[in-house]
Amino acid sequence: MIKVIDTNAAPKAIGPYSQAIVVDGWLFTSGQIPLTPSGGLVAGDIDAQAEQVFSNLAAVLAAAGASLDDVVKTTVFVTDLNDFARLNAIYERHFGTHKPARSTVQVARLPRDASVEIDFVCRLP
Repeated sequence: MIKVIDTNAAPKAIGPYSQAIVVDGWLFTSGQIPLTPSGGLVAGDIDAQAEQVFSNLAAVLAAAGASLDDVVKTTVFVTDLNDFARLNAIYERHFGTHKPARSTVQVARLPRDASVEIDFVCRLP
């Protein structure tokens, strides 16, 4: 059975998809860009945008009964790999000693011209 995760603590999907899906004890989040829960794009540098993305993802995880400790894989999309070190610092601060598998890819463009988008795969507790 597939369960759709939907929370007002994170921005609504801006297309025909869900914030996250749970199936067989696994949570798959959609990519989150730095939108506020009301849908406004966070202005600013990679630091401000990455913080909002983590806030959004934490809200989606909480709605599914999970936390960052349950994340097993992340995919990070950035528009400028020159931001890699700054993004890593924020990423490490949020995950601490937990180190999920990760892919990081530079892309030409993201929705709403965001600088970063991240998605998670989690094993539910």
